[in-house]
Amino acid sequence: MSLNSFNTMIFHSPPKVSVIIPNYNHDRYLPKRISSILNQTYQNFEIIYLDDASTDDSNQVFAEFSSDPRIRGIYNEVNTGNPFKQWNKGIREARGEYVWIAESDDYADPQFLEILINALDQNPTAGFAYCQSWEVDESDRVLSNYQWLTAEFGDRWQHNFTNNGVDECTNYMVFRNTVPNASAVLIRRSTYLTVGGAPEDMRLCGDWLFWSKLLLSSDVVFVADTLNYFRRANPKGARGQAEKGGRYIEERFKVVQYICQNVEMSQAQKVAALYRFVNHWVEFSLKHKVPFERHQNIYAIANSLDPNLKFQLVHRVPLIAIKHISRQAGFTDPIKSLLQKPKLSSTPN
Repeated sequence: MSLNSFNTMIFHSPPKVSVIIPNYNHDRYLPKRISSILNQTYQNFEIIYLDDASTDDSNQVFAEFSSDPRIRGIYNEVNTGNPFKQWNKGIREARGEYVWIAESDDYADPQFLEILINALDQNPTAGFAYCQSWEVDESDRVLSNYQWLTAEFGDRWQHNFTNNGVDECTNYMVFRNTVPNASAVLIRRSTYLTVGGAPEDMRLCGDWLFWSKLLLSSDVVFVADTLNYFRRANPKGARGQAEKGGRYIEERFKVVQYICQNVEMSQAQKVAALYRFVNHWVEFSLKHKVPFERHQNIYAIANSLDPNLKFQLVHRVPLIAIKHISRQAGFTDPIKSLLQKPKLSSTPN
């Protein structure tokens, strides 16, 4: 086969992988991001660059790479303010069997695609495969490789593994998002479409809910090789501001609620997962102002998982913390009722 025939086959038949680069104002990181994709040892891919109305020089930077026939750009005139809308838009444009959502400020080891494609090819029931990640700062200095997972769950993530998706949700994902970065994940596009895509009504935990939906429909593969470089988010950015308003807390509760409602779990398991986040809710509220309506939403979700929430709060959480939440949000009900310890029944046993 001639080189021209090979190029025609690669560029005109559906690629094995669709690489989606959602971008907003990451002009300084784009060259390294795109170069780390183009320099992969596996080359049968397309790149779909999605710009969410950047105000910096991102599109000029991207234009330097756009002569490659595998690359195309799609530009929003108005910023969506939601990364998961961009994910879904990219999927609608994708033609590959597998999808890599390569966040624009991250970068990858040259063997990322080769190794993860092999993992999915060998595990046809897996909806996605992901690898270990290095966390880096703005200057590419390595900060960590997510050893907090090891501290919390043992050495599980120090070795390759495959697992049933429901088991993964029940024993791990319900407690925290164990897939800390989308750039570390290769997704089977058919499974992505089966679960309806990423939730566009979330801004911070949509990835966590999305991984959970994938797991309830398929299995998972983990590769212990550190092949992804994830850039730590700026705490003063839009995400940091949303977290301060308590949105992150509310969305975390929604994820736990979804998992608990869609897998068979004992009440004891649900309570163990729930109160991990109840404690976080209380601690967060002691440090930050949380809107009244958000407190109501969080309470309603928690109460749907544990009908004894009122009793448990009174006995698990220091009274001063509950009073602080009540005063901060201006609660009269239902938090006010939490401050009243249940009366003992006077009826003889």
